[in-house]
Amino acid sequence: MRVGLILMEALGGLRRNISMVISVVLVTFVSLTFVGAAILMQGQISTMRDYWTERAQVAVYMCSPVTDTEKTPTCIDGEATEEQVEQVQSELEGPALNALITDFRFETKAEAYDKLLDQLGDEQASVLTEDQMFQSFWITLKDPSQSQVIVEAFSGVNGVEEVLDQLQYLDPLFSALTVATYIAVGIAVLMLIAAVLLIATTIRLSAYARRKEIGIMRLVGASNRFIQTPFVLEGVFAAFLGSALASAAVIAGTHFGVEGYLKGRVPFITTWVSMQDAIIVVPILIAIGVILAALSAGFAIRRWLRT
Repeated sequence: MRVGLILMEALGGLRRNISMVISVVLVTFVSLTFVGAAILMQGQISTMRDYWTERAQVAVYMCSPVTDTEKTPTCIDGEATEEQVEQVQSELEGPALNALITDFRFETKAEAYDKLLDQLGDEQASVLTEDQMFQSFWITLKDPSQSQVIVEAFSGVNGVEEVLDQLQYLDPLFSALTVATYIAVGIAVLMLIAAVLLIATTIRLSAYARRKEIGIMRLVGASNRFIQTPFVLEGVFAAFLGSALASAAVIAGTHFGVEGYLKGRVPFITTWVSMQDAIIVVPILIAIGVILAALSAGFAIRRWLRT
């Protein structure tokens, strides 16, 4: 009976403050949607970083006939000779570097030209000839963080025009995505603060509107806990609705936005967050919404009852 009475009081409060309840639901929905998006975005960044880090290679480009010898002292004698190519290969096979390398492959001019044709097509690639292509070594490391060792080993070696670490091109991308995640988190925090303040204000207004009822309950000996519980449930219920809407938005965004749209249009990214990741986020969002609402409502009504 007491549980039923508490629930009736909570539902009555929700009906009397329907406009404020809708505001709480909407603010909670928007803020927790940002939280869920930030969690999934950070998961996507981590997944992409792990995937590309494992596959990132170091490329050692040998001097070619079109190398600018004035700007590249190591190519002063022109195209790399067979002896210079063999020297680089022997260094890679030697004990000093081989311990760091998973494998490496040598790309001939013909292979480089075929790759160019695949990427640009026959018409655009026709401005270059096979003889103008680079010979190169593509090196996969056991630990990609050791790529600087390879870069230092071949920088300045005669016959080597350039040593490129693919990770140096990925780091700015990951940094930009991380900044975007921080921005989303910052917006979410501000919106959550707004939701907490709005819940507290709603509960205090509701308590003020029912001050006569509260006074009667005190006179008949009702405990503070009994008086507080309906108000806390009002805030929790409104926040739960907002959390449920945010969870639905996160799941819909993952299903339609990531799996339905991005996967088919961004082929160079092969690892995406999945529906399973989105489902894992759902209880986190609901827990955040309910806990913050309970704490905010409980604190607000306790302060009001003491005044």
